[in-house]
Amino acid sequence: MRNIVAGNWKSNKLINEGQELINEIAKGLPSLDSTDVIIAPPTPYLAHYSRNFVATNGIQFAAQQCSANSMGAHTGEFTASMLTSCGIQHVIIGHSERRDRFGENLDVVRAKVNEAIAAGLHVLLCCGESLDVRESGNHFDLISTQLSDAFQQVKVAQMSQITVAYEPVWAIGTGVTASAEQAQEMHRFIRERIEEWYTVKTAESTRILYGGSCKPSNANEIFSQPDVNGGLIGGAALDAKSFLSLIEASETSQKHSQ
Repeated sequence: MRNIVAGNWKSNKLINEGQELINEIAKGLPSLDSTDVIIAPPTPYLAHYSRNFVATNGIQFAAQQCSANSMGAHTGEFTASMLTSCGIQHVIIGHSERRDRFGENLDVVRAKVNEAIAAGLHVLLCCGESLDVRESGNHFDLISTQLSDAFQQVKVAQMSQITVAYEPVWAIGTGVTASAEQAQEMHRFIRERIEEWYTVKTAESTRILYGGSCKPSNANEIFSQPDVNGGLIGGAALDAKSFLSLIEASETSQKHSQ
C-alpha cells in the first residue's frame, strides 16, 4: 500500500508564491516508489495549477473542501463535480477547522462525503478530538461517531475512494505533537472499526494518515508505525525543504517495512 503525504496550505500563499513553491517541490522530489504526493492549495488556484502542472512529476491536487449540495442556487459554493471538471482528483472533508469554525456538523460532513464520492473524487476524511475530549477519555467514542456517521451511505466498494486522516486537534498549531505510540493507538483503533463496519480486506487497504503537527523532526518515527500510512501536513507543507523531508521520510519508512 502506498503512503500519502498531503500538504494542506489552508489560507496561505498568493498564486505566484504557490506556483514557486510547487516548482521547488517538483524539482526536489525523490523517486516516488511508494508515496503519493498531494497538494491542497487555496481553491481559487486549483484550475490554474491543475492545467499548468498537469505534467509535473508525481504531484496531485486536492481541494480543501467542497459543497454539501449539488449544482443549484447556492451562492458562493462549489460542487464536487466542478472540482472534477477542473481536473482535481482529491478533496479534504471534515477538517477540524471546518467543523469548529464553520459549523460543519455530522450531517454536513456526511453530505459532502456522499457528493464527493458520487463525483468520483478521492476523499481525505478528517476526524479528531480536542484536548478536553481526550482528557475526558471520550476520544475513541468521538472518533468512532465521526467516522461511522460519515460512512453511513458509503458502500464497501466505495471505500477505495476514502482515506482517513486522524487529527489530534490538541496537537495542531500548538507545538505539541502526539507521541508515535498515541498516533499508532488511534490509527489501530480506526482500522479495527473499519474492519468491524466493512471487511478485513477493506480495513487493511484503507490508508490512515496522521494530521497533527507532523514535521521533519518526528516524521520518521510517526511514519514508521504499522498503522500510519503517511500524513496530512499543515505548516510544514508551506516550505519546500520541510515538505520534501516529509516525503523522504515516507519513502524511507515504506522501504523499512518491506
